[in-house]
Amino acid sequence: MPQITFIDLDGNEHAHEVEAGMSVMEGAIKHGVPGILAICGGSCACSTCHCYVGSDWWEQVGPPNDIEDSTLDLALERQERSRLSCQIEITDEMDGLIIQIAQNDG
Repeated sequence: MPQITFIDLDGNEHAHEVEAGMSVMEGAIKHGVPGILAICGGSCACSTCHCYVGSDWWEQVGPPNDIEDSTLDLALERQERSRLSCQIEITDEMDGLIIQIAQNDG
């Protein structure tokens, strides 16, 4: 199972094994990682699961699609490596992925 490291708003690291096929958001919620609100439940409609993908992982994770890109316009502090964690599906090749949680509670 891939291990994902979540970095919360206070800089604390939370490393958890997340089953391939789950979204980053689902993995964060399952393990109680603070900062992922996921108000819309993962339907790419609210941006409350906004995160930043570690620079070494951007190429593998890839950019948002058009719908996600539009939803990210609602996010606070959008950056070049912004993604919605509900839209990132974990694969076995993502072992070691680093995700920084963005400010999601306005």
